[in-house]
Amino acid sequence: MPEVKIEPSWKNVLANEFHQDYFTEVTTFVRAQYTTKKVYPPPKAIFRAFELCPFDEVRVVIIGQDPYHGAGQANGLCFAVSDDQPVPPSLKNIFKEIESDLGVETIPSGDVSRWARQGVLMLNSVLTVEAAQPASHKGKGWEEFTDAVVRALNTKKKHVVYLLWGKYAQEKGAFIDRSVNLVLESAHPSPFSATQFFGNHHFSQCNTYLSLVGQKAIDWR
Repeated sequence: MPEVKIEPSWKNVLANEFHQDYFTEVTTFVRAQYTTKKVYPPPKAIFRAFELCPFDEVRVVIIGQDPYHGAGQANGLCFAVSDDQPVPPSLKNIFKEIESDLGVETIPSGDVSRWARQGVLMLNSVLTVEAAQPASHKGKGWEEFTDAVVRALNTKKKHVVYLLWGKYAQEKGAFIDRSVNLVLESAHPSPFSATQFFGNHHFSQCNTYLSLVGQKAIDWR
């Protein structure tokens, strides 16, 4: 099997996963898809969430579903898009809640790698998608891999804040040890459920908790 190009600390923590049958199957499937179809994000960005947020630096985890399936949108971070793309509706609603919750003005850019570089792991459950075909790579093995990511964090780290928005993320994070981490749950920021997302105060709660456990707050702007 070809070497997996992922950030070194994650490569060490997840070493056993790269030898599992499911991982061979999903990587074989994805390589074939890239050669025959239009797939997002670009291959170099598949593991970008890990590149920007090494294991030892993770303080917050946001869980999404699968990448955006429109041209030029997906960049390897859940909810995020490249700087030259319009801010998607869900991310707009996240910005609105940040502004309301923290009383700050957010930067009007969908490139929220600025969060990832502060220790926010922006993890999609499925890491690739066929163009214009949402959830097309669901059930191919990525879910097992990202479950292993969350399990590793849960086993090896404590005092992590998990932001679980919507039923999908909440089910994926159901086993997280709430006695040594902060798990915040609410509706998804999608326009379909945003009225239940607004007012969740997750960003202020996150920063308060991080301060209490002796860590630096996240600049959510």
